[in-house]
Amino acid sequence: MSDLSITWLGHATFFLRSPGGRRILFDPWLDQNPRCPPEWKRLRDVELMLITHGHFDHLGDALRVARDATPQIVAGVEICRWLETKGVERLLPMNKGGTVRIGEMDIVMVHADHSSSWIEDGVTVYMGEPVGFVLRLENGLTLYFAGDTALFGDMRLIGDLYHPDIAFLPIGDRFTMGPEAAAMACELVGVKMAVPMHYGTFPLLTGTPERFRELVEPRGVRVLELRPGETAC
Repeated sequence: MSDLSITWLGHATFFLRSPGGRRILFDPWLDQNPRCPPEWKRLRDVELMLITHGHFDHLGDALRVARDATPQIVAGVEICRWLETKGVERLLPMNKGGTVRIGEMDIVMVHADHSSSWIEDGVTVYMGEPVGFVLRLENGLTLYFAGDTALFGDMRLIGDLYHPDIAFLPIGDRFTMGPEAAAMACELVGVKMAVPMHYGTFPLLTGTPERFRELVEPRGVRVLELRPGETAC
């Protein structure tokens, strides 16, 4: 994967090292994540943190990682404003369709079809719309991190515009798309490698990588299935 390393920390949380050596954390849910290995529950070596939406299983450890590691944080405007009220700095707010450049890496915020909220003191707090990210890494390798989403037809536009090489896709069903819809997402974005996520954490998430593989491998898509804590390079 051209000097990219990917570590799955369970559910939808990933730690990446880019070809340029940047340490990137997606959707920080660590301490209460039942699939996160103990040695990964406290991270202090994070340079860049990307957050797709405000649900507990994606935002749950954002404040702690922000305080421990002081990373640059890329998220939607509402999430950044909420983090700012907690004293977090180094925020880089974005909205859908926008691009920011960090060093030699481009980050594009794209659509996701889901919801986004946080419960604080028993009150539901609006956290803006959910998003996905497209990352063009230092060597040109391009990742599509879908976040929590249903299938939507404009995934084809993501493929046409950005030509991702690898897609990180939820497959668990019930709260996101399941394997069948995720298989169609691979076709729409045109990837030849997919990393399944958001499955197996709770009994309600019934989608499996085995079913996903059955659907996409005959179409020439390689499934990169990781165990929690496992790193692929």
